[in-house]
Amino acid sequence: MGSYENLLLESPDPGIHVLTLNRPRALNALNRATIAELHAAVQAIAADAEARVLLVTGAGGRAFVAGADIKEMQGYTAIEAQAFARRTMAVLRAIETLPVPVIAVVDGYALGGGNELAMSCDFILASERAVFGQPEVSLGVTAGFGGTQRLTRLVGRARALELLMTGRHVEAAEALTLGLVNHVYPAQDLMPEAFALARSIAAQGPVAVRLVKEAVQRGQDLDLDSACQFEAQVFGLGFSTADQKEGMQAFIDKRAAQFLNR
Repeated sequence: MGSYENLLLESPDPGIHVLTLNRPRALNALNRATIAELHAAVQAIAADAEARVLLVTGAGGRAFVAGADIKEMQGYTAIEAQAFARRTMAVLRAIETLPVPVIAVVDGYALGGGNELAMSCDFILASERAVFGQPEVSLGVTAGFGGTQRLTRLVGRARALELLMTGRHVEAAEALTLGLVNHVYPAQDLMPEAFALARSIAAQGPVAVRLVKEAVQRGQDLDLDSACQFEAQVFGLGFSTADQKEGMQAFIDKRAAQFLNR
């Protein structure tokens, strides 16, 4: 899937990709070069018909992503800052809309752009030493990669405003209580648990998993009646697949299904 300077992209299990932000000396901070590579990697995963799950993590053990690269951004003009925000938002949206589930595996700091990257994933698994936050106001600016929008959708308006206006850091236990993360594990158990979740998803009907993601994402922006009508369409579409025929026959036969991804 190509070689990268600031990322590692590996496939240790069939269908399971691991994307690692690999700038540990900079705490995996997001600069323009990293964003460009992230875009290329996401496009490669989207084009892989055998992909089932993507894990996103950070190298070095100190940070998932500590934020955007302040040294690079410091001299931006307003136009340059807007362009950088829009480019990064487009990449995070591409992650969010990948057909396969995406799991953020967060050990250490996930601040600013790091928290925004994590929130663009479908699940967030955190180590006990993970720290989340949107501290942009301490730099005199706002969150710019979707933080004001995704954080509000995840934790609610009042809690999001508090975090965005104070810039305070949130440790893993509180992030779990807020609903920002799905699970918290000891650091040594984090990646094994992430792989266990990924393998559990990868064992299901792959077409059905993709349809679930689409139904949830599209339905959350519709009124309930329209969303339920869309769900009925998705449900019916599943009955046109070979995976539905195999899955139901396997259930009747009391055996494990051998899904065909079609």
